[in-house]
Amino acid sequence: MTDSKAVPGPRERGSRDSGRSDKRTSPTTFYRQVVAELRKVVWPTQEQLVTYFIVVMIFVVIMMTIVSLLDLGLGKLAFAIFDGRSAE
Repeated sequence: MTDSKAVPGPRERGSRDSGRSDKRTSPTTFYRQVVAELRKVVWPTQEQLVTYFIVVMIFVVIMMTIVSLLDLGLGKLAFAIFDGRSAE
């Protein structure tokens, strides 16, 4: 097991990434690549966008309701337990 290495050393990286150079991409090249990738994106139609928006809003309202009810219930429980009044 001593022959294998989890992380390649500096000499081994060059042979593994033979097609890559360590130079940074220029901002112009980066911008062109971003634009090319965005052209590949399948954008939703307006109808799909409205549907997704409504679904997300309903989900958020449901989650807010659940969290609010849990907060209210646990808060009342905590005040009932730690009220501080004596049982006299």
